[in-house]
Amino acid sequence: MGRLFGTDGVRGVANEKLTCELAMKIGRAAATVLSGGSRRRPVFAVGMDTRISSDMLMMSLTAGLCSTGADVIVLGVVPTPAVAFLVGKYKADAGVMISASHNSAEFNGIKIFSGDGYKLPDALEERIEQIVLDQVETPKLVPGDDIGKVIHKATVIKDYVDHLKSTVAFNLEGLHIAVDCANGSASVTAQKLFSELGAQCEFLFDQPDGVNINAGCGSTHIEALTQYVVENHLDAGVAFDGDADRCLCVDDQGNLVDGDFIMAICALDMKKRGKLSRDTVVGTIMTNLGFIKFCEANGLRFNATKVGDRFVLEEMLLEEYDFGGEQSGHIIFRDFATTGDGQLTAIQLLSLMRREGKPLSQLAQVMTRYPQAMINVKVSPEGKLNFYTDPQVRAAIDEGKKRLGDNGRVVVRVSGTEPLIRVMTEGQDETFIQEVAQQIADVVKERLAQQ
Repeated sequence: MGRLFGTDGVRGVANEKLTCELAMKIGRAAATVLSGGSRRRPVFAVGMDTRISSDMLMMSLTAGLCSTGADVIVLGVVPTPAVAFLVGKYKADAGVMISASHNSAEFNGIKIFSGDGYKLPDALEERIEQIVLDQVETPKLVPGDDIGKVIHKATVIKDYVDHLKSTVAFNLEGLHIAVDCANGSASVTAQKLFSELGAQCEFLFDQPDGVNINAGCGSTHIEALTQYVVENHLDAGVAFDGDADRCLCVDDQGNLVDGDFIMAICALDMKKRGKLSRDTVVGTIMTNLGFIKFCEANGLRFNATKVGDRFVLEEMLLEEYDFGGEQSGHIIFRDFATTGDGQLTAIQLLSLMRREGKPLSQLAQVMTRYPQAMINVKVSPEGKLNFYTDPQVRAAIDEGKKRLGDNGRVVVRVSGTEPLIRVMTEGQDETFIQEVAQQIADVVKERLAQQ
Protein backbone atom coordinates (compact mmCIF):
# COMPACT_ATOMS: atom_id res chain seq x y z
CA MET A 1 0.00 0.00 0.00
CA GLY A 2 1.14 3.53 -0.76
CA ARG A 3 1.00 6.64 1.34
CA LEU A 4 -2.26 7.83 -0.26
CA PHE A 5 -3.57 4.85 -2.18
CA GLY A 6 -4.61 1.65 -0.43
CA THR A 7 -5.85 -1.51 -2.09
CA ASP A 8 -8.92 0.35 -3.35
CA GLY A 9 -7.97 3.97 -3.93
CA VAL A 10 -7.61 6.85 -1.48
CA ARG A 11 -9.90 6.49 1.50
CA GLY A 12 -10.53 8.28 4.81
CA VAL A 13 -13.02 10.24 6.89
CA ALA A 14 -14.33 13.06 4.72
CA ASN A 15 -13.21 16.56 5.75
CA GLU A 16 -10.62 15.05 8.12
CA LYS A 17 -8.19 12.87 6.19
CA LEU A 18 -9.92 13.27 2.83
CA THR A 19 -10.32 17.03 2.50
CA CYS A 20 -11.38 19.31 -0.33
CA GLU A 21 -7.80 20.51 -0.64
CA LEU A 22 -6.51 16.96 -1.00
CA ALA A 23 -9.17 16.11 -3.57
CA MET A 24 -8.20 19.15 -5.63
CA LYS A 25 -4.51 18.22 -5.45
CA ILE A 26 -5.30 14.66 -6.53
CA GLY A 27 -7.31 16.02 -9.45
CA ARG A 28 -4.41 18.20 -10.60
CA ALA A 29 -1.88 15.41 -10.15
CA ALA A 30 -4.07 12.86 -11.94
CA ALA A 31 -4.51 15.20 -14.89
CA THR A 32 -0.75 15.74 -15.04
CA VAL A 33 0.03 12.00 -14.95
CA LEU A 34 -2.80 10.65 -17.07
CA SER A 35 -2.98 13.20 -19.87
CA GLY A 36 -0.09 11.29 -21.42
CA GLY A 37 1.47 14.39 -22.90
CA SER A 38 -1.36 14.61 -25.41
CA ARG A 39 -1.67 17.91 -27.22
CA ARG A 40 -5.45 17.68 -27.16
CA ARG A 41 -7.46 18.54 -24.11
CA PRO A 42 -7.69 15.48 -21.80
CA VAL A 43 -11.13 14.25 -20.72
CA PHE A 44 -12.04 12.69 -17.36
CA ALA A 45 -15.34 10.99 -16.47
CA VAL A 46 -16.23 11.52 -12.79
CA GLY A 47 -18.94 9.69 -10.83
CA MET A 48 -19.89 9.49 -7.17
CA ASP A 49 -22.00 7.56 -4.67
CA THR A 50 -24.75 8.93 -2.42
CA ARG A 51 -22.70 10.07 0.60
CA ILE A 52 -23.32 13.58 1.85
CA SER A 53 -19.63 14.39 1.23
CA SER A 54 -19.55 13.11 -2.35
CA ASP A 55 -20.79 16.35 -3.96
CA MET A 56 -18.20 18.35 -2.04
CA LEU A 57 -15.32 16.07 -3.03
CA MET A 58 -16.51 15.66 -6.61
CA MET A 59 -16.60 19.44 -7.05
CA SER A 60 -13.15 19.85 -5.50
CA LEU A 61 -11.63 17.13 -7.66
CA THR A 62 -13.36 18.52 -10.75
CA ALA A 63 -11.98 21.97 -9.99
CA GLY A 64 -8.49 20.49 -9.79
CA LEU A 65 -8.90 18.73 -13.12
CA CYS A 66 -10.34 21.77 -14.90
CA SER A 67 -7.64 24.06 -13.51
CA THR A 68 -5.04 22.04 -15.44
CA GLY A 69 -7.02 22.18 -18.67
CA ALA A 70 -8.88 18.84 -18.48
CA ASP A 71 -12.54 18.61 -19.44
CA VAL A 72 -14.76 16.70 -17.01
CA ILE A 73 -17.81 14.63 -17.89
CA VAL A 74 -19.84 14.70 -14.68
CA LEU A 75 -21.65 11.36 -14.44
CA GLY A 76 -23.47 12.14 -11.20
CA VAL A 77 -24.50 9.30 -8.87
CA VAL A 78 -23.56 6.02 -10.55
CA PRO A 79 -22.07 2.66 -9.52
CA THR A 80 -18.30 2.35 -9.60
CA PRO A 81 -18.40 -0.19 -12.48
CA ALA A 82 -20.46 2.31 -14.48
CA VAL A 83 -17.50 4.70 -14.38
CA ALA A 84 -15.19 1.92 -15.58
CA PHE A 85 -17.54 1.15 -18.49
CA LEU A 86 -18.40 4.71 -19.45
CA VAL A 87 -14.75 5.80 -19.61
CA GLY A 88 -14.45 3.64 -22.71
CA LYS A 89 -17.84 4.45 -24.16
CA TYR A 90 -17.27 8.19 -23.87
CA LYS A 91 -13.62 7.90 -25.02
CA ALA A 92 -12.31 9.58 -21.88
CA ASP A 93 -8.64 9.49 -20.90
CA ALA A 94 -9.47 8.37 -17.37
CA GLY A 95 -12.30 7.97 -14.89
CA VAL A 96 -12.68 8.83 -11.21
CA MET A 97 -15.19 7.49 -8.69
CA ILE A 98 -15.90 9.29 -5.42
CA SER A 99 -16.88 6.51 -3.03
CA ALA A 100 -15.87 4.59 0.08
CA SER A 101 -17.67 1.47 -1.14
CA HIS A 102 -18.92 -0.62 1.80
CA ASN A 103 -17.74 1.81 4.51
CA SER A 104 -20.11 3.89 6.60
CA ALA A 105 -21.21 7.37 5.59
CA GLU A 106 -18.50 9.40 7.32
CA PHE A 107 -15.87 7.84 5.07
CA ASN A 108 -15.28 8.63 1.44
CA GLY A 109 -12.72 7.75 -1.18
CA ILE A 110 -11.27 8.41 -4.61
CA LYS A 111 -10.79 5.56 -7.09
CA ILE A 112 -9.10 6.25 -10.42
CA PHE A 113 -9.47 4.27 -13.64
CA SER A 114 -7.28 4.49 -16.71
CA GLY A 115 -8.70 5.03 -20.19
CA ASP A 116 -9.19 1.30 -20.71
CA GLY A 117 -11.47 1.04 -17.66
CA TYR A 118 -8.99 -0.75 -15.39
CA LYS A 119 -7.86 0.50 -11.99
CA LEU A 120 -4.56 2.36 -12.13
CA PRO A 121 -1.37 0.30 -11.86
CA ASP A 122 0.81 0.90 -8.82
CA ALA A 123 3.39 2.87 -10.78
CA LEU A 124 0.89 5.53 -11.84
CA GLU A 125 -0.60 5.76 -8.34
CA GLU A 126 2.92 6.28 -7.00
CA ARG A 127 3.54 9.12 -9.48
CA ILE A 128 0.33 10.83 -8.35
CA GLU A 129 1.40 10.38 -4.71
CA GLN A 130 4.80 11.91 -5.43
CA ILE A 131 3.23 14.98 -7.01
CA VAL A 132 0.69 15.42 -4.18
CA LEU A 133 2.92 14.61 -1.21
CA ASP A 134 6.48 15.33 -2.35
CA GLN A 135 5.91 18.13 -4.89
CA VAL A 136 8.30 16.41 -7.31
CA GLU A 137 6.40 18.19 -10.08
CA THR A 138 4.13 21.21 -10.01
CA PRO A 139 0.94 20.75 -12.05
CA LYS A 140 0.68 23.48 -14.63
CA LEU A 141 -2.36 25.71 -14.17
CA VAL A 142 -3.76 26.98 -17.44
CA PRO A 143 -5.04 30.49 -18.17
CA GLY A 144 -8.20 31.84 -19.73
CA ASP A 145 -9.69 29.88 -22.59
CA ASP A 146 -7.62 26.79 -21.76
CA ILE A 147 -9.45 26.08 -18.50
CA GLY A 148 -11.36 22.80 -18.69
CA LYS A 149 -15.10 22.56 -19.21
CA VAL A 150 -17.70 20.61 -17.24
CA ILE A 151 -19.90 18.44 -19.44
CA HIS A 152 -23.21 16.85 -18.47
CA LYS A 153 -24.72 13.88 -20.33
CA ALA A 154 -28.40 12.97 -20.11
CA THR A 155 -27.94 9.34 -21.13
CA VAL A 156 -25.52 8.12 -18.43
CA ILE A 157 -27.89 5.71 -16.66
CA LYS A 158 -29.43 4.44 -19.90
CA ASP A 159 -26.04 3.79 -21.49
CA TYR A 160 -24.85 1.76 -18.50
CA VAL A 161 -28.07 -0.21 -18.01
CA ASP A 162 -28.28 -1.02 -21.72
CA HIS A 163 -24.77 -2.46 -21.50
CA LEU A 164 -25.70 -4.67 -18.55
CA LYS A 165 -28.85 -5.90 -20.26
CA SER A 166 -26.84 -6.88 -23.34
CA THR A 167 -24.81 -9.42 -21.32
CA VAL A 168 -27.66 -11.86 -20.62
CA ALA A 169 -29.46 -14.07 -23.13
CA PHE A 170 -32.33 -15.02 -20.81
CA ASN A 171 -34.50 -12.34 -19.23
CA LEU A 172 -35.77 -12.56 -15.66
CA GLU A 173 -39.49 -12.98 -16.34
CA GLY A 174 -41.19 -15.19 -13.79
CA LEU A 175 -38.75 -14.40 -10.98
CA HIS A 176 -39.99 -12.56 -7.90
CA ILE A 177 -37.00 -11.03 -6.13
CA ALA A 178 -35.98 -8.45 -3.55
CA VAL A 179 -33.26 -5.93 -4.38
CA ASP A 180 -31.36 -4.23 -1.53
CA CYS A 181 -29.71 -1.09 -2.91
CA ALA A 182 -27.83 -0.23 0.33
CA ASN A 183 -29.11 3.36 -0.02
CA GLY A 184 -26.20 3.74 -2.39
CA SER A 185 -25.40 3.96 -6.07
CA ALA A 186 -27.65 1.07 -7.10
CA SER A 187 -30.60 3.24 -6.03
CA VAL A 188 -30.34 5.10 -9.37
CA THR A 189 -29.91 2.06 -11.63
CA ALA A 190 -31.45 -1.09 -10.14
CA GLN A 191 -35.11 -0.33 -10.73
CA LYS A 192 -34.54 0.36 -14.42
CA LEU A 193 -32.27 -2.66 -14.88
CA PHE A 194 -34.26 -5.37 -13.13
CA SER A 195 -37.66 -4.13 -14.22
CA GLU A 196 -36.64 -3.90 -17.88
CA LEU A 197 -35.32 -7.47 -17.67
CA GLY A 198 -38.79 -8.58 -16.61
CA ALA A 199 -38.36 -9.49 -12.95
CA GLN A 200 -41.06 -8.77 -10.40
CA CYS A 201 -39.09 -6.71 -7.89
CA GLU A 202 -39.37 -5.45 -4.36
CA PHE A 203 -36.85 -2.66 -3.86
CA LEU A 204 -35.40 -2.15 -0.39
CA PHE A 205 -33.15 0.61 0.98
CA ASP A 206 -33.34 2.67 -2.20
CA GLN A 207 -33.99 6.08 -0.59
CA PRO A 208 -30.56 7.58 0.10
CA ASP A 209 -30.39 10.70 2.26
CA GLY A 210 -26.61 11.18 2.33
CA VAL A 211 -26.01 9.49 5.68
CA ASN A 212 -27.86 6.16 5.46
CA ILE A 213 -25.59 4.46 2.91
CA ASN A 214 -24.74 0.91 4.11
CA ALA A 215 -26.56 1.63 7.39
CA GLY A 216 -28.07 -1.69 8.48
CA CYS A 217 -28.49 -2.72 4.86
CA GLY A 218 -26.69 -3.85 1.75
CA SER A 219 -24.15 -6.61 1.33
CA THR A 220 -22.49 -5.87 4.68
CA HIS A 221 -25.79 -6.21 6.59
CA ILE A 222 -27.69 -8.98 4.86
CA GLU A 223 -30.10 -9.74 7.74
CA ALA A 224 -32.95 -7.45 6.65
CA LEU A 225 -32.91 -8.85 3.12
CA THR A 226 -32.87 -12.42 4.43
CA GLN A 227 -35.90 -11.79 6.60
CA TYR A 228 -37.78 -10.11 3.74
CA VAL A 229 -37.13 -12.96 1.29
CA VAL A 230 -38.29 -15.61 3.76
CA GLU A 231 -41.37 -13.75 5.00
CA ASN A 232 -42.55 -12.97 1.46
CA HIS A 233 -41.67 -16.37 -0.06
CA LEU A 234 -39.54 -14.83 -2.82
CA ASP A 235 -37.33 -16.64 -5.32
CA ALA A 236 -34.19 -14.77 -4.24
CA GLY A 237 -32.77 -11.56 -2.89
CA VAL A 238 -29.75 -9.58 -4.09
CA ALA A 239 -27.81 -7.04 -2.05
CA PHE A 240 -25.23 -4.49 -3.18
CA ASP A 241 -22.78 -2.32 -1.29
CA GLY A 242 -22.59 1.46 -1.38
CA ASP A 243 -21.04 1.76 -4.84
CA ALA A 244 -22.61 -1.45 -6.21
CA ASP A 245 -19.42 -3.24 -7.16
CA ARG A 246 -20.27 -6.11 -4.77
CA CYS A 247 -23.22 -8.49 -4.76
CA LEU A 248 -24.34 -11.05 -2.20
CA CYS A 249 -27.52 -13.10 -2.54
CA VAL A 250 -30.12 -14.86 -0.43
CA ASP A 251 -31.75 -18.01 -1.80
CA ASP A 252 -35.40 -19.05 -1.61
CA GLN A 253 -34.76 -20.80 1.72
CA GLY A 254 -33.16 -17.75 3.31
CA ASN A 255 -29.59 -19.02 3.06
CA LEU A 256 -26.71 -16.66 2.29
CA VAL A 257 -25.20 -17.17 -1.16
CA ASP A 258 -21.90 -15.33 -0.86
CA GLY A 259 -19.23 -14.67 -3.46
CA ASP A 260 -17.74 -18.15 -3.16
CA PHE A 261 -21.10 -19.81 -3.88
CA ILE A 262 -21.78 -17.41 -6.74
CA MET A 263 -18.39 -18.23 -8.25
CA ALA A 264 -19.01 -21.96 -7.87
CA ILE A 265 -22.41 -21.81 -9.57
CA CYS A 266 -21.24 -19.58 -12.41
CA ALA A 267 -17.88 -21.31 -12.93
CA LEU A 268 -19.51 -24.73 -13.31
CA ASP A 269 -22.01 -23.31 -15.79
CA MET A 270 -19.29 -21.51 -17.75
CA LYS A 271 -17.22 -24.68 -17.91
CA LYS A 272 -20.18 -26.66 -19.25
CA ARG A 273 -20.72 -24.03 -21.96
CA GLY A 274 -17.03 -23.80 -22.87
CA LYS A 275 -16.82 -20.21 -21.62
CA LEU A 276 -14.27 -20.66 -18.81
CA SER A 277 -10.71 -19.95 -19.91
CA ARG A 278 -8.49 -22.98 -19.17
CA ASP A 279 -11.15 -24.16 -16.68
CA THR A 280 -9.60 -21.79 -14.11
CA VAL A 281 -11.12 -19.54 -11.46
CA VAL A 282 -9.11 -16.84 -9.67
CA GLY A 283 -9.89 -16.18 -6.00
CA THR A 284 -8.01 -15.06 -2.89
CA ILE A 285 -6.44 -16.51 0.21
CA MET A 286 -9.80 -15.84 1.94
CA THR A 287 -11.75 -18.02 -0.49
CA ASN A 288 -13.54 -20.74 1.49
CA LEU A 289 -11.89 -24.15 1.70
CA GLY A 290 -15.18 -25.58 0.46
CA PHE A 291 -14.70 -23.79 -2.85
CA ILE A 292 -11.26 -25.30 -3.24
CA LYS A 293 -12.76 -28.76 -2.61
CA PHE A 294 -15.51 -27.94 -5.14
CA CYS A 295 -12.89 -27.11 -7.78
CA GLU A 296 -11.04 -30.37 -7.12
CA ALA A 297 -14.26 -32.38 -7.47
CA ASN A 298 -15.28 -30.69 -10.75
CA GLY A 299 -12.03 -30.57 -12.68
CA LEU A 300 -11.45 -26.86 -12.15
CA ARG A 301 -8.19 -25.10 -11.35
CA PHE A 302 -8.10 -22.52 -8.55
CA ASN A 303 -5.54 -19.71 -8.37
CA ALA A 304 -5.34 -17.73 -5.11
CA THR A 305 -4.11 -14.12 -4.79
CA LYS A 306 -3.83 -11.59 -1.99
CA VAL A 307 -7.12 -10.14 -0.76
CA GLY A 308 -8.46 -7.37 -2.97
CA ASP A 309 -10.25 -7.40 -6.29
CA ARG A 310 -7.33 -5.51 -7.88
CA PHE A 311 -5.05 -8.48 -7.16
CA VAL A 312 -7.62 -10.91 -8.55
CA LEU A 313 -7.85 -8.83 -11.71
CA GLU A 314 -4.07 -8.51 -12.03
CA GLU A 315 -3.78 -12.31 -12.02
CA MET A 316 -6.62 -12.61 -14.53
CA LEU A 317 -4.95 -10.16 -16.90
CA LEU A 318 -1.49 -11.67 -16.46
CA GLU A 319 -2.64 -15.20 -17.27
CA GLU A 320 -5.60 -14.26 -19.51
CA TYR A 321 -8.24 -15.83 -17.27
CA ASP A 322 -11.80 -14.57 -17.64
CA PHE A 323 -13.51 -15.27 -14.31
CA GLY A 324 -12.68 -14.63 -10.67
CA GLY A 325 -13.71 -12.89 -7.51
CA GLU A 326 -13.90 -12.69 -3.75
CA GLN A 327 -16.08 -14.11 -1.01
CA SER A 328 -17.20 -10.54 -0.25
CA GLY A 329 -19.06 -10.40 -3.57
CA HIS A 330 -16.56 -8.71 -5.89
CA ILE A 331 -17.05 -10.93 -8.94
CA ILE A 332 -15.28 -10.18 -12.23
CA PHE A 333 -16.74 -11.37 -15.52
CA ARG A 334 -13.93 -10.16 -17.76
CA ASP A 335 -15.93 -10.90 -20.93
CA PHE A 336 -18.26 -8.06 -19.92
CA ALA A 337 -16.44 -5.76 -17.46
CA THR A 338 -13.04 -4.48 -16.38
CA THR A 339 -13.89 -4.52 -12.68
CA GLY A 340 -16.23 -6.17 -10.19
CA ASP A 341 -19.86 -5.26 -10.89
CA GLY A 342 -22.56 -6.20 -8.40
CA GLN A 343 -25.52 -5.71 -10.72
CA LEU A 344 -23.80 -7.59 -13.55
CA THR A 345 -23.16 -10.46 -11.13
CA ALA A 346 -26.78 -10.47 -10.01
CA ILE A 347 -28.27 -10.66 -13.50
CA GLN A 348 -25.75 -13.29 -14.60
CA LEU A 349 -26.78 -15.49 -11.67
CA LEU A 350 -30.52 -14.83 -12.01
CA SER A 351 -30.43 -15.41 -15.76
CA LEU A 352 -28.65 -18.72 -15.11
CA MET A 353 -31.50 -19.66 -12.74
CA ARG A 354 -34.04 -18.93 -15.47
CA ARG A 355 -32.09 -20.91 -18.08
CA GLU A 356 -31.65 -23.92 -15.79
CA GLY A 357 -35.16 -23.71 -14.35
CA LYS A 358 -33.80 -24.41 -10.86
CA PRO A 359 -34.16 -22.49 -7.59
CA LEU A 360 -31.06 -20.82 -6.21
CA SER A 361 -31.06 -23.12 -3.18
CA GLN A 362 -30.64 -26.12 -5.49
CA LEU A 363 -27.93 -24.49 -7.60
CA ALA A 364 -25.97 -23.62 -4.44
CA GLN A 365 -25.73 -27.29 -3.47
CA VAL A 366 -22.72 -27.65 -5.80
CA MET A 367 -20.53 -26.45 -2.92
CA THR A 368 -20.34 -27.15 0.80
CA ARG A 369 -19.10 -24.26 2.90
CA TYR A 370 -16.50 -24.92 5.59
CA PRO A 371 -17.11 -22.95 8.81
CA GLN A 372 -15.08 -19.76 9.09
CA ALA A 373 -14.52 -17.50 12.07
CA MET A 374 -13.67 -13.86 11.43
CA ILE A 375 -12.63 -11.34 14.08
CA ASN A 376 -11.73 -7.73 13.22
CA VAL A 377 -9.37 -5.99 15.63
CA LYS A 378 -9.17 -2.18 15.45
CA VAL A 379 -5.55 -1.08 15.52
CA SER A 380 -3.52 2.11 15.29
CA PRO A 381 -1.66 3.10 12.11
CA GLU A 382 1.54 2.08 13.89
CA GLY A 383 -0.10 -1.22 14.80
CA LYS A 384 -0.76 -1.98 11.13
CA LEU A 385 2.95 -1.49 10.43
CA ASN A 386 4.12 -3.40 13.51
CA PHE A 387 1.92 -6.37 12.62
CA TYR A 388 4.61 -7.63 10.26
CA THR A 389 7.39 -7.64 12.85
CA ASP A 390 5.81 -8.14 16.30
CA PRO A 391 7.21 -11.46 17.63
CA GLN A 392 4.31 -12.22 19.97
CA VAL A 393 1.75 -11.74 17.20
CA ARG A 394 3.76 -14.00 14.88
CA ALA A 395 4.05 -16.62 17.63
CA ALA A 396 0.28 -16.55 18.24
CA ILE A 397 -0.41 -17.04 14.53
CA ASP A 398 2.07 -19.91 14.32
CA GLU A 399 0.50 -21.56 17.36
CA GLY A 400 -2.97 -21.25 15.80
CA LYS A 401 -1.77 -22.88 12.60
CA LYS A 402 -0.19 -25.68 14.60
CA ARG A 403 -3.42 -26.32 16.52
CA LEU A 404 -5.52 -26.52 13.34
CA GLY A 405 -2.96 -28.58 11.44
CA ASP A 406 -4.05 -30.03 8.12
CA ASN A 407 -7.74 -29.76 9.04
CA GLY A 408 -8.01 -26.00 8.72
CA ARG A 409 -6.41 -22.65 7.90
CA VAL A 410 -5.37 -19.44 9.62
CA VAL A 411 -5.21 -16.16 7.68
CA VAL A 412 -4.34 -12.93 9.52
CA ARG A 413 -3.99 -9.81 7.41
CA VAL A 414 -3.99 -6.03 7.46
CA SER A 415 -7.09 -4.43 5.94
CA GLY A 416 -6.27 -2.28 2.94
CA THR A 417 -9.25 0.02 3.45
CA GLU A 418 -9.89 0.23 7.22
CA PRO A 419 -7.81 0.51 10.46
CA LEU A 420 -8.21 -3.21 11.14
CA ILE A 421 -6.32 -6.46 11.45
CA ARG A 422 -8.57 -9.28 10.22
CA VAL A 423 -8.21 -12.68 11.87
CA MET A 424 -9.75 -15.61 9.98
CA THR A 425 -9.74 -19.27 10.92
CA GLU A 426 -11.35 -22.09 8.99
CA GLY A 427 -12.01 -25.77 9.63
CA GLN A 428 -14.63 -28.42 10.27
CA ASP A 429 -15.27 -27.71 13.98
CA GLU A 430 -16.95 -24.31 14.34
CA THR A 431 -16.41 -24.04 18.10
CA PHE A 432 -12.73 -24.92 17.83
CA ILE A 433 -11.94 -22.49 15.03
CA GLN A 434 -13.70 -19.69 16.94
CA GLU A 435 -11.56 -20.46 19.97
CA VAL A 436 -8.35 -20.36 17.90
CA ALA A 437 -9.40 -17.09 16.22
CA GLN A 438 -10.17 -15.47 19.56
CA GLN A 439 -6.80 -16.44 21.02
CA ILE A 440 -4.97 -14.85 18.10
CA ALA A 441 -7.21 -11.76 18.16
CA ASP A 442 -6.56 -11.26 21.87
CA VAL A 443 -2.81 -11.13 21.26
CA VAL A 444 -3.25 -8.76 18.28
CA LYS A 445 -5.42 -6.48 20.41
CA GLU A 446 -2.98 -6.49 23.31
CA ARG A 447 0.03 -5.76 21.13
CA LEU A 448 -1.32 -3.55 18.32
CA ALA A 449 -4.65 -1.99 19.28
CA GLN A 450 -5.14 1.74 19.72
CA GLN A 451 -4.29 2.86 23.21
